[in-house]
Amino acid sequence: MVDKNLWLKSYDPNVKPTLNYTSDDLGTILINNMKEFPDKIGIYFMDAAITYREVLEYSQRFATFLQKNGIEKGDIVSICLPNTPQYLFAVYGTYMAGAAISGCSPLMSAPEIQYQLEDSKAKAIVTMDIIYEKRLTPLLDKLPDLKLIIPTNISEFMGFGGFKVFMGKLIGKIPKGKMKPYPGRTVVPFLEALKTEIDIKKVSINNNEDRALIQYTGGTTGRPKGTIITHANLVANLTQFDAWLGREHGKEVLISAFPFFHIAGYLIGLFLPFIKGTQTLIANPRDTDHIIKELIDKRPSSFGNVPTLFLMIMNNPKAKDIPVDVLDKITLYVSGAAPFPEEAIREFEKFFHAQNKFVEVYGMTESSPLATANPAKGTKKIGSVGLPLSDTEIKIVDVDTGKELGVGEPGEILIRGPQVTKGYHNKPEESKAAFDSEGYFHSGDVGVFDEEGYLKIVDRTKDMLIVSGFKVYSVHVEEQLTKHPDIELLAIIGVPNPDRPGAEIVKAVVQLKEGVSESDEVKKRIQEFAEEKLSKYEVPKIWEFREELPLTLVGKVQKKALREE
Repeated sequence: MVDKNLWLKSYDPNVKPTLNYTSDDLGTILINNMKEFPDKIGIYFMDAAITYREVLEYSQRFATFLQKNGIEKGDIVSICLPNTPQYLFAVYGTYMAGAAISGCSPLMSAPEIQYQLEDSKAKAIVTMDIIYEKRLTPLLDKLPDLKLIIPTNISEFMGFGGFKVFMGKLIGKIPKGKMKPYPGRTVVPFLEALKTEIDIKKVSINNNEDRALIQYTGGTTGRPKGTIITHANLVANLTQFDAWLGREHGKEVLISAFPFFHIAGYLIGLFLPFIKGTQTLIANPRDTDHIIKELIDKRPSSFGNVPTLFLMIMNNPKAKDIPVDVLDKITLYVSGAAPFPEEAIREFEKFFHAQNKFVEVYGMTESSPLATANPAKGTKKIGSVGLPLSDTEIKIVDVDTGKELGVGEPGEILIRGPQVTKGYHNKPEESKAAFDSEGYFHSGDVGVFDEEGYLKIVDRTKDMLIVSGFKVYSVHVEEQLTKHPDIELLAIIGVPNPDRPGAEIVKAVVQLKEGVSESDEVKKRIQEFAEEKLSKYEVPKIWEFREELPLTLVGKVQKKALREE
């Protein structure tokens, strides 16, 4: 058993173990905060700079539009867009109208979009015009609940001159679709919706009961589940993260490529108006040239990304052109959503002048999303995900028996706190099974506390391998092997052992660094390195080398896809 005082002793002096949370709902918070700094830039997007006065006006117009078109308290508005101002206007406006959000990746297939819209019973959707024309229109007869459709184009708030937008569409760089009417549905272009005169009807919100978000999980075990996130869950996590980081309100300028349809990006989209900061939107996270340009132009004070994207930016030759004074202005780097190997962090820190600025965080959709973080000011243990946030309790239990474990003993991470979901949408059995008898949520992650209360993620329970009776933690093996200078990315998966039913063989799928070719000599070097760094039963018996590893939409290695192969 791990005493919570263990991690409280490692808190920064300014962080309190228990916090006070406002009873205001998200819509009220957003309106009040935007009014406080009306002339501050709230959003940068391409060449556009949008003040909080404008953000508030657009959001309130959108809120009025929703109410005038029959959207009521608790109704679901689905947003299927890349990171654009329209995404944020729709989120903020939906909360001001008293309704709830469900995020939807614009890269999903038509059947995947259909499933989410059916499961959430979304009444409205904001989506790209091309998605409306090509993917959504053929589904509409199967979606009787979806009454209101608001198509938009990514170019509408770019800030380029009209000629550049016109030329971009003409040559196909900016995808475009037709916003045709559809029988029995209300189809209104986004810009048209924003012409609505502001007249919002006040809606009473119960923060603890009323849902703010139905966020779908990755569906690693069957179809995605819609996680119910209440206003209280999000307000708690925003308050916890604000207290943890201690950034000055009204001063922050952030660049982040976390997509808003992912829970981490969604929190960031709310966090910046929560602290009255400025966010620079990145519509295409793979366009590292653009991210580097925005770093130089916008001179941010903080920078957030998944580990793979941080490394992609570092490996872009143009990163060497970032001026030192731009890098020195960044005082906070936030990384999450996937493990970041220690050696890679050290290399990144050196390259980006980021020593003691790197805060790794941990959480999941069900914790809205943050549960732990490395201290913002104090000791940051590279390779750990830090300490439980204020009002957050974590216990480690044996994966097989459920017995609570102590310091240094790896087991499943269980979480309890005001940011933790109450369950899944329309899935009572899964909701019940997700919690233990004391109300702790089963994360499915394997972790271990050290003697100072810092948590290290060892594996996912489903990624833990059993080899000759030994437990092999894939994250540990990956962390060790990615220290090899020839390896860019690596995934460890288990292959059934035909000679031992119930046991597995360790397989490594490797992406070599640019300029390194697969050869017997390279393979021999990596094999010898593995034998030196790992226990005998942890050393991969099967090696596969690929040009690229499959990545999820937010940059995690897709182990599920590798296992299915």
